[in-house]
Amino acid sequence: MTDEHDITHDSDAERGPDHSPLPPPAVVIVGRPNVGKSTLFNRIVGEQAAIVEDRPGITRDRKELDAEWLGVPFRVIDTGGWMPGGNELDAKVSRQVEAAVREADLVLFVVDASVGTVSDDDAIANWLRRVEVPVLVVANKADNDHRERELWDFLSLGLGDPVPVSALHGRRAGDLLDVVLERLGDRAVVPEPESQPWLDDEAPTSAPDAPRVAIVGRPNVGKSTLFNRLVGEDRSVVHDMAGTTRDAVDTLVETPDGPIVFVDTAGMRRRAKIDDSAEYYSMVRALRAIDDADIAILVIDATEGVTGQDQRLAERVDAAGCPIVVLLNKWEIIDDTEVREQRRSEVARRLAFLGDSPVLAVSALTGKGVHRLRPLLTEAVEQYHRRVPTRDVNRVIAAAQQAQPAGGGAKVLYAVQGATDPPTFTLFVNRELPSHHVRYLERRIREEFGFGATPIKIRIRKKQG
Repeated sequence: MTDEHDITHDSDAERGPDHSPLPPPAVVIVGRPNVGKSTLFNRIVGEQAAIVEDRPGITRDRKELDAEWLGVPFRVIDTGGWMPGGNELDAKVSRQVEAAVREADLVLFVVDASVGTVSDDDAIANWLRRVEVPVLVVANKADNDHRERELWDFLSLGLGDPVPVSALHGRRAGDLLDVVLERLGDRAVVPEPESQPWLDDEAPTSAPDAPRVAIVGRPNVGKSTLFNRLVGEDRSVVHDMAGTTRDAVDTLVETPDGPIVFVDTAGMRRRAKIDDSAEYYSMVRALRAIDDADIAILVIDATEGVTGQDQRLAERVDAAGCPIVVLLNKWEIIDDTEVREQRRSEVARRLAFLGDSPVLAVSALTGKGVHRLRPLLTEAVEQYHRRVPTRDVNRVIAAAQQAQPAGGGAKVLYAVQGATDPPTFTLFVNRELPSHHVRYLERRIREEFGFGATPIKIRIRKKQG
């Protein structure tokens, strides 16, 4: 078993040629469908980060998170099941797996100890033997001593001795991680205590200054195609079948305006229409991504127009309090000018509660119009985080009240911006303000300080005594 003191190396091994800290090693989990890859992923990272269900095909996109063992950080990448010779969607998932393996420092090839080797395991083993990446066979579902004694069957894969583990129950999980560190060798480095600078560079969740942009919409409107267009690589699986994306997928992208975290989410339908447990948990993850986002891109299928489902989803996003950019996708399919005008008027009419939210007509497939999105995102995020000095808030409130008093002797005595994300203003009043006057003051604040379509919260506090 590896001891913590065995994993120290010379300082030169911890740095690249330019003496900058090396990024943590990447450990990629692969295997055929339904062998427990996502369960093992959750066990290693220590949280229920990936959707798990006892049937094949749940995981489709790559999912990456930071992990640590004995003080050594590394990245864990969960992948979909590698399915040679499957349908078009299987082929796209398999390409995601192959792309992840090419960037790996170690591959965990997960097999099912409860059934032994099957033909798909042999096919994956043949492929992995041709890849110049270290491979460790992990015999999952080894829940008892009997199954551990039957692991000799996996020696036929030609990838060395299998390591038994039960990802579900945690049996021998620590032993597996010890072997992982051994196989990583010089890449397994205990970071210097004072800092772990590569974590800020690599992990989206560790970059507090990077705004989070959630791409949301109902199924099959082109969210993953847009995500891949914005990220610049085929990071999410794109297929013309509703419900392809299961998990929310985060990617940190460096742009001329600074880093942005784009979050691809699963398509959301009404709960009454959800009859699949994996789809339900996908929806929960998507809602969580919306709540954590600094801005949301609401993708609407322009060929269908704004549906009732789009309206309900827009209401849910609006309730989260983040700015919204509405994207009419698949615009290239609509040639009729009259239909295009009809689609724009539908947005103005059926999504009127979103206020002045920007509306863009784009084609995620061809990229036409997508370049206009980034400046809008940058402006919206800046407005979302904007803080106004107290003296300026009170100056605007005083001028607004002088121009249009509330009536009945009610007035704002003092005002302050108490929070950002979204901008939140607290008004201290001598008595209750009429609701129309509160809306008037909100509009003046929005206009004076250039908040655009960013949601603003107004809190009223009555002076005691």
